[in-house]
Amino acid sequence: MKLLAGVLNAVGLGLIGFAVLRPLTDNAIPLTVMTAIWAPAGLALHAIVHYILGMTRKEASHDAL
Repeated sequence: MKLLAGVLNAVGLGLIGFAVLRPLTDNAIPLTVMTAIWAPAGLALHAIVHYILGMTRKEASHDAL
């Protein structure tokens, strides 16, 4: 589960970075239609990661046995 969350988090942050950095390197206009598409997609993946990690249970310690 943690590996899946890590992968989704990396992809989400990559999409956010792509949405911000690509328009800055292409032209002087920072907000484009692609930014409006990629940034929410990255934020949605990042939110899914927070949900996945929030729903995972902690392992029981062996000292309790």
